[in-house]
Amino acid sequence: MWLHSLLCWLGAALALALLAALPDAARADSRPHLRIATTTSLDNSGLLQKLMPPFEDHCSCRVDWIAVGTGHALALGRKGEVDVVLVHAPDAEARFVADGYGVKRTPFMMSDFVLVGPPANPAGLRTADPVAGALARIARAKVVFVSRGDDSGTHRREQQLWQSAGIIPSGHWYRSVGQGMGRTLIIADQMEGYTLTDRATFLALSGKLKLRILLAGDAQLNNPYSVIPVVPRLRPHGQPKLAARLVQWLAGADAKPYIDGFTIGAATPFEHLPRPH
Repeated sequence: MWLHSLLCWLGAALALALLAALPDAARADSRPHLRIATTTSLDNSGLLQKLMPPFEDHCSCRVDWIAVGTGHALALGRKGEVDVVLVHAPDAEARFVADGYGVKRTPFMMSDFVLVGPPANPAGLRTADPVAGALARIARAKVVFVSRGDDSGTHRREQQLWQSAGIIPSGHWYRSVGQGMGRTLIIADQMEGYTLTDRATFLALSGKLKLRILLAGDAQLNNPYSVIPVVPRLRPHGQPKLAARLVQWLAGADAKPYIDGFTIGAATPFEHLPRPH
């Protein structure tokens, strides 16, 4: 009898505990969800994992993101599958807005691209080379260059750099792999080749790679990031007000310490940009 009574008491206590927990669960589930398509570098580097929780607290919302190349992120925006895109391909961003898919492009952060390669540096790149000169050395030497080949912001910039150098890369030495940045770096490392990468992803993986930064600092390697809300008509059940608040938050003073203070090792790969006027 006493065992039956004990079990009944425990069952009642458990039921009360579950009932007490239901309001919290309901409140958590009722938070509005903001869906973002972001470039892989912001996810691979770990920045979004630091940046989004304070915004969620600020707006009492939940942020879900999918990390893809910039071309894919913009495609998701055009289909109305996300509320906001975070991308880094200025020309493509301008077209996205001009074609009626994005509300407004707001640059909020700066980083840079770097040219990396094997320690032996078989193409003989020099730190003082302009990026066009470095690419010309790689093409002349016909040493392996690994391209993302995935229509990402990094791939688009790489194509622009080859074009600026007056070179059409082709042949056995130019490997287009159709992969994200992390996988592209691993392939370049295994092939003892060169590649263009965003600095943050390289820093995040550098402990696993033999590749070294061989060229940086050229103005053509600047890498601005922008936030663009998708026009509400493409996403009738989306969160346009939250998207607008994210733009204000990222471009404002609240996000600055999280961006400027983000480190990978001793490096600070991102810099917050002042709010545009």
